[in-house]
Amino acid sequence: MKHFKLAALASATAALVAACGGGSDSGPDRGKLRETPQVLATLTAAQIDAGTAASGLQAISGKAKCDVKVVALDYDTVGVKNGEAANASGVLLVPAGACAAVRAPLVAYAKGTDLQRPRTLANPQDGETALLIAMYAAQGYAVVATDYLGYAKSTYSFHPYLHADSEASSVLDSIRAARNAAPQVGGQFSDKLFITGYSQGGHASAAAQRAAQADGDIKVTAGAHLAGPYNLSGSLKVPDAIAGYQFFVPFLVSTYQKIYGNVYAKPSDIYNAPYADYIEDLLPSATLTSTTLITTGRLPGGTPNQARDALYKPAFLADTRDNPNSALSMDARKNDLLGWTPTAPVLLCGGAGDPTVSPAVHQRVLKADFDARGVQNVTSVDVDPQIRAIYGPPPAPGTPAFATYYGSYHGGYEPPLCAAQARAFFAKYQ
Repeated sequence: MKHFKLAALASATAALVAACGGGSDSGPDRGKLRETPQVLATLTAAQIDAGTAASGLQAISGKAKCDVKVVALDYDTVGVKNGEAANASGVLLVPAGACAAVRAPLVAYAKGTDLQRPRTLANPQDGETALLIAMYAAQGYAVVATDYLGYAKSTYSFHPYLHADSEASSVLDSIRAARNAAPQVGGQFSDKLFITGYSQGGHASAAAQRAAQADGDIKVTAGAHLAGPYNLSGSLKVPDAIAGYQFFVPFLVSTYQKIYGNVYAKPSDIYNAPYADYIEDLLPSATLTSTTLITTGRLPGGTPNQARDALYKPAFLADTRDNPNSALSMDARKNDLLGWTPTAPVLLCGGAGDPTVSPAVHQRVLKADFDARGVQNVTSVDVDPQIRAIYGPPPAPGTPAFATYYGSYHGGYEPPLCAAQARAFFAKYQ
């Protein structure tokens, strides 16, 4: 089987494209559309099939049953403060063609960590959007996916990274926006609502399911939370740095400093030079990618542990690791997703070999937390056996093949396999 190259799928889709009311909360009118929804493209089932065949994804996604309209959204939501007005953009994917007359279940999706501020999912050329089209929308599900606060058309001053409450608001208000937009773009939804997300989005989707249950005005049919960092405070105690540490951890630290104001008095208290001079507002970047952030020296390269030690002062690392009452640990605990009891069914999915969001630290801990409290409606799946069957066992450490394997695991191998698990899970509740 071919590797699942989302970029290749997006490129194939792009070439084919070229050929052809608010919530009840006080404050902002949450989910209100700020502009008329814009249909950017309508992809035919044949076009989608050509893209998935070219990328190798079709073996997992199956052939398209529907055409898909790609619709841009811009909607009202809230910021990190109570009643604070904000906006977010996103995409609505509407089944069309042979599926146009069918009332579609709605899937609300939360995206993974994004280092580029201008990026929007309202783009049929985007790899993550192409995956949503193939896995869900072309199979008869409507999909709404938020860009979050601080990205694309959002005028919010920063992105509150891994801040559970604002992630939840962005997702839930995208659902309201999708329901407001549907009549204008030929969409019609059934009463089934599913919430899912990958990586950061797994954290966001779990937070959204928890918030929807607490609020009561949006009824969730089931949730599938994929490779999410649910145990943030526990992850800070792990002795070795995760893959991608130089991106994820400064992003997290900067967010919590902006929201809670307690991590440091000044950046040089915890950061080494030269990073202390600019790190607070580096991410997400208006121009730099994960590659150019390192090649330009804005962030350190090297192994994860080398990147960690280049960024942070030893005293801060020791305090965060060993002191459960350190400021960063306390902030992270506020955003852990342990201790809640879902009333709707939940799927947790990840791969045991994930070097970025380890299931041993996050998925298994969350499942054990549910089990300890007698929660019966949670299923946990490990896709590592499938990854090994497709790509072989992990190569020997220290080899170029090993670096490629683990560099591709979280961002390439795992997402389509967990998305397939989520779709099969949702099918049980339609």
